[in-house]
Amino acid sequence: MDCMDTNENSQLLARAVPPLLEWYRVCKRDLPWRRMRNPYTALVAELMLQQTRVEAVKERYVQFLEAFPTPEALAAASEEEVLKLWEGLGYYSRARNLHRAAKKIAEEGFPHTFEGVRALPGVGDYTAGAVCSIALGLPVPAVDGNVLRILSRLCADSSNIDDAATRGRYARLLQEVYPPETADFCEALMELGAIVCVPNGAPLCGQCPWQTLCRAHLAGREEDFPVRTEKKARRIVEATVCVLRCGEKYALEKRPAKGLLAGLWQFPFFEGAAPDFGPPVAEKRAKHIFSHVEWHMTGKRIDVCEEIAPYTWVTAQELREKYAIPSAFKAFLPWIV
Repeated sequence: MDCMDTNENSQLLARAVPPLLEWYRVCKRDLPWRRMRNPYTALVAELMLQQTRVEAVKERYVQFLEAFPTPEALAAASEEEVLKLWEGLGYYSRARNLHRAAKKIAEEGFPHTFEGVRALPGVGDYTAGAVCSIALGLPVPAVDGNVLRILSRLCADSSNIDDAATRGRYARLLQEVYPPETADFCEALMELGAIVCVPNGAPLCGQCPWQTLCRAHLAGREEDFPVRTEKKARRIVEATVCVLRCGEKYALEKRPAKGLLAGLWQFPFFEGAAPDFGPPVAEKRAKHIFSHVEWHMTGKRIDVCEEIAPYTWVTAQELREKYAIPSAFKAFLPWIV
């Protein structure tokens, strides 16, 4: 049944709010971004958490705010400093957008409306809604895949959650039932989708505060929802990565300014075979998965007699301290000594 066209759904969601808030206050995880709520720290956390695991973000979030505790501190930093603190989180455009947003905030102050937050660089509807709900006390829904999953199961709704219209209808439903505890409600929805109504694997219905309300669970159809568009197969790229060493220095190059990992540093990278730099000292295979492409890499550690142009040659210490190397190349970092 498509429950989006009836008032029953609004009533169902209204009944679901109190048990969700009660569950969250008892069961929520202790996460560093929940210990202090202000607009800047909320923005940092939400951008870091986009398409990135919580466990990968926790330590980096603390380190980032130790280095850049205010928008002004972040605005004053160089892009290389910002990217280095972002190293390993991936999707580096988020770091560049956060840097740009900090400069705007440092000049104009933090906006206090949804429209103002939405206008910050790199901020979409979901991030703006989360910052507004968590840090500004505004009843603005933050609707992402996790929220759509738990609500489609609650309603046993067969609408395609990849359709913008479905997202918009759920946002309006949430707006109707938003409680005064905007921060707790926003984070409770996220938490339920993260640790109970999980994205990969069977939902943990026995731990769910909605088990007596959830239509999918009551019908035994939890795993029939959500309905999504089938993803296209990723493109496979066979590549060669050359870790070139000359004395105490290693070769790096910058990726093109546009495209995948734009403007970041990498070891010399070649789609297909590499030029003949000499016999490898060591070889290894590694794979890195992006959203639409997979790199299947052959890594080669090669000693060369002279520094080769146009590469940038850096020491191991400089590489560790100054240059942000994407996690796609982490399999080859043990060769840097």
